[in-house]
Amino acid sequence: MRLPEDFQFTKQFEVGSFQVHPDGKIKLSSLADLLQEIAWRHADSGDFGRNLLENKQMWVLSRLEIRVFEFPKWGDTIQIFTGGRGAEKLFAFREFMVWDENKRVLARAMSSWLLLHSETKRIQKPESVLPHVLFDPSKAPSWQPEKLSIHGLLGHREELKVRHSDLDLYNHVNNTSYIRWSEDFFADLNIFPSAISINYLSECLAGDKIELSGYEEDGRRFLEGKVGSKAVFLVKIG
Repeated sequence: MRLPEDFQFTKQFEVGSFQVHPDGKIKLSSLADLLQEIAWRHADSGDFGRNLLENKQMWVLSRLEIRVFEFPKWGDTIQIFTGGRGAEKLFAFREFMVWDENKRVLARAMSSWLLLHSETKRIQKPESVLPHVLFDPSKAPSWQPEKLSIHGLLGHREELKVRHSDLDLYNHVNNTSYIRWSEDFFADLNIFPSAISINYLSECLAGDKIELSGYEEDGRRFLEGKVGSKAVFLVKIG
């Protein structure tokens, strides 16, 4: 079956009660969980996923941008599409699209990934493991997640501690935990974004204390997470 817009992999999901806010609409972090799941399933189906661990290689999400046009609700069946969108220098790009049951586009997302040696953490060329037909290094996408920088006046601040439930298979903080922290941070300010851009800058481990600092400039809002003097992640919401 040919998929729309040259996507290469798809899967249906039902939005569960544990994935939604009190208003019944899916959390951004829950949506990010599903994007992460389908990305791994696609990679595993093409032998460029978890099997890379045998060669001490691992994928690290570097940047992610999610744009939600309409939030699916508890009980909705959604279909998520994903596919490689080329590579540029050291980044490999993966795009996502979310449909409802009537094939209306509910959300889109774009991500950029780095391939690392799992022990030395040295960056490796993505084309060394990726199928050229899916991640052609000569066809970088026009939409790329942006490199963020903090702007504006410092506002709300808080501190949190990395818990066991925040961790992934590599004992690092899961990509989607950062999005959950960001959602909670802004919800305390009665802000519920429909779009998020996030840059992952440094690894974060169990027991780390994260200082979250919010900034605002001309209606734009940013969030910086730091461990001591080390910047761990940056977020911009819309």
